[in-house]
Amino acid sequence: MYDAILVPTDGSPAAERAIDHAIEFATTFDATVHALYVVDVALYSSLEAGVDAVIDALEREGEEAVAEIETRCAEAGVDSESAVLVGTVHRAIQDYVDEHDIDLVVMGTHGRRGVERFLLGSVTERTVRSSSVPVLTVSGRDAEAEEEDDEDEE
Repeated sequence: MYDAILVPTDGSPAAERAIDHAIEFATTFDATVHALYVVDVALYSSLEAGVDAVIDALEREGEEAVAEIETRCAEAGVDSESAVLVGTVHRAIQDYVDEHDIDLVVMGTHGRRGVERFLLGSVTERTVRSSSVPVLTVSGRDAEAEEEDDEDEE
């Protein structure tokens, strides 16, 4: 049913929870997990100077994020592939789905509401609306609340 599962990551707690689900699905269906990090150029398009340095730093961050997923997959006995791309996130996800014959996308959602969601938009929402394959969304609310509690304790 699922041979190729894409898990986009931004390194957030919500993405971390999605990774667990992607690995579980991959184990169940003997599928390959594709880890994807997209450097969102739209966020930095207004920078005139230093944009290349910012993109380089974010690509390094992305390499670390997908390497972590590959490690977790290896520990679970799941095959994996990874990529770090530069572009508009929801479009890069859809392009990756099409180019790699992805059967399922598993991604976290930050649970933003109201004005914050309106102002920031939602990569997950855009992906759900434009995807040609099923998208499993994993709430990151519990994970983000735990992270905030840990920060408060420090």
